[in-house]
Amino acid sequence: MRKAGVGPDPTPLILSHGWPWTFWHWSKVIDPLADPASYGGDPADAFDVIVPSLPGFGFSTPLTGQPDMNFWKIADVWHELMTEVLGYDRYAAGGCDVGALVTGQLGHKYADELHGIHIGSGLKLEFFNGDRAWDFSGGHPIPPNLPPEVHARIVELDRKFASHLATHVLDPSTLGFGLADSPAGMLAWLLERWSKWSEGEPFSKDDLLTHATIYWAGNAIDTSIRTYANNNRYPWTPSHDRTPIVEAPTGITFVGYEDPPGVTTPEERVQHFLASDRAPWYNHINLTAHPNGGHFIPWEVPTEWVDDLRRTFRSAKS
Repeated sequence: MRKAGVGPDPTPLILSHGWPWTFWHWSKVIDPLADPASYGGDPADAFDVIVPSLPGFGFSTPLTGQPDMNFWKIADVWHELMTEVLGYDRYAAGGCDVGALVTGQLGHKYADELHGIHIGSGLKLEFFNGDRAWDFSGGHPIPPNLPPEVHARIVELDRKFASHLATHVLDPSTLGFGLADSPAGMLAWLLERWSKWSEGEPFSKDDLLTHATIYWAGNAIDTSIRTYANNNRYPWTPSHDRTPIVEAPTGITFVGYEDPPGVTTPEERVQHFLASDRAPWYNHINLTAHPNGGHFIPWEVPTEWVDDLRRTFRSAKS
């Protein structure tokens, strides 16, 4: 999907979705990003918006001869698309979920050819490395004597993600082949993530069926799930030893429904990130947290996402 920018000097922008996302999860932000004046914005903020479907997702199937595709290899494909196929000298990148890792890798390996990146999380690029990458807790038990609300939040997050990560990393094809044979099974697996990871009810039945049909019609459920295992089987390795590891100017949008244990306000969310071991990975220039919004950020809070992304690239290009 490509939407030409309407403005004096549109910035090329590639957007990377995640799982169980599709390229259509960007549909609410494409027009405002490409034609800001039509939405009350400044034409100087216009982007040429490029929204591909990740390899193995949607209609980017089958993965003939590419069974090892993972997030950092997708970044190489994206860079070739933007610089060699589309001919841009420099471009911007944005992403959420696994797409944030794709985007982070672009900001790491190709920083000199990027204006910057804007992502919906601040994970380390080595997130999937190691023997227990499938364990959201990292193999650590819940510490004793925590405040009850913190303990409850840890358990809540574990229950949201434990089976997801473990199955996708350890048994992707066992699950994938079963879901590829059953539209009801596939829809159930997708629906559980869409309902548990989003805030409120941001999807209509038509929305859910649209996203699910993209997976089903492209026979993409198995190859999309396999990406998780490949992220672990073929570990991320750095392209350089400079710091920050992601040198491209970086903006990050945080949302309230994904607040970590002990965090209750947007201000606390930003400070929590700055105090973490993830912050030094990024050349962050724009950190914004919102009290609302769930995992599917550009779908659930599209106006906030657009504003945050525009602010990142105003700063990155100034």
